[in-house]
Amino acid sequence: MRQRNADDAAPLPAGGAHWLDTDLPGVAENLALDEALLEEAHDDRLHQALVRTWMASEPTVVLGSSSRIEEEVDVAACARLGVRIVRRPSGGLTVLLGPGCLMWSVVVRHVQAAPAIDRVHAEMLEPLCAALCAAGRPVVRRGSSDLAIAVDGLERKVSGNALRVRRHAVLYHGTLLDSFDLPLVAQVLRHPPREPGYRAGRGHGDFLANLEMGRPALEATVRAAFGAEQFRSAWPDQRVAALVRERYADPAWTCRLR
Repeated sequence: MRQRNADDAAPLPAGGAHWLDTDLPGVAENLALDEALLEEAHDDRLHQALVRTWMASEPTVVLGSSSRIEEEVDVAACARLGVRIVRRPSGGLTVLLGPGCLMWSVVVRHVQAAPAIDRVHAEMLEPLCAALCAAGRPVVRRGSSDLAIAVDGLERKVSGNALRVRRHAVLYHGTLLDSFDLPLVAQVLRHPPREPGYRAGRGHGDFLANLEMGRPALEATVRAAFGAEQFRSAWPDQRVAALVRERYADPAWTCRLR
């Protein structure tokens, strides 16, 4: 982990982070919750950083905010396999979620303007990388926002992450592949329109790997990475319901970029 200069701001506010203990029913609701928490942080209604994890109960394709469906997704395969398609509030490329893929989110308020994007990536991924290494998984940062692990001499991706930045708040969230159905990825996602150098043109099947830690251990690792020792159970349920109606469950919003 890099050494911080004296004038660097801490990645999380003083006092550590809160662990949000909530179990929402679907992917749309969880994406809406991430956006609702970002709004609270930006509007100065969320004063402690919040950390949470969740897992989709069924395979679901999640588009980036600017992803074009036909470019990144095999829509016919999704229809044939019954895989739903939704869109998230953050950037980056399309991913497939489902059982065995742990999602993690961190929402942080910044009294001053939010840091530069490269710094946000570092301040979020370096603690997580260190915690995973301490747990026995020697991951490394690759590309702008990936974590990878060596398998048979080649680095394979185990985590891809994205962010949404507002002036006074940051939402950082992503995947942790643990016991995921990796072959399914190649069935529903096309080769991405852009890729980090370390991928070297490999298809999904040769590029992805599972951490194989088990959900409890992986969640404990995320909590340890961000010092999330205090629990919170309250969440903005009314705002989440509104966002699901207005965006995340609306096919027109999901399909606005073909």
